Amino acid sequence: MTINPSPIQYKGDDLEPERGPGLGCFRFQLAILGIFIVLTPLSVLWKWPPMVSAALLFAVIVLLLFAGQTIIFLLRLVAADRRGRRRPLASGSKTVGELEDDRGNRGDAADAGDGAEIASDPTPAPPPPTDEGLVR
Repeated sequence: MTINPSPIQYKGDDLEPERGPGLGCFRFQLAILGIFIVLTPLSVLWKWPPMVSAALLFAVIVLLLFAGQTIIFLLRLVAADRRGRRRPLASGSKTVGELEDDRGNRGDAADAGDGAEIASDPTPAPPPPTDEGLVR
C-alpha cells in the first residue's frame, strides 16, 4: 500500500475530483429530488394551481438529469481509482487484461531489436477447473 499514490489518470490527464460534484452534493440532490417526487402528486391531490404542479414535475425531471450526471461522475472516480487488476477466484486461465499485457510486453521486446528471440513459456498452462467441487 502506498502512502502518497500517484494522481489518477483519465484520458491522459490527471483526474481532479475537486473540479466536479462530490458525494455531499449528490446526497443533497437526492434529498431534494425525494421531496419533489412526493410533493408533485400531492400538489394535484391538494388542488394547487396547475402551473405549480407542472413546475414541480419539470423540477423532478431536471433533478433526475443532474442526479444522473452526478452519479456517472462519481462512478468514474471510483472506477478510475480501482486501477489494479484483480484475478477472478478459482481461475485457471489468464484474464483478457493479462493476455493484453503479455502481448504488449512481447511487442515492446520485439521493438527493442536486441536480436534475442522471445522464448515461449516452458510450463504448460494448468488444466481448466472442473465442474465438481463447491458448485454443482
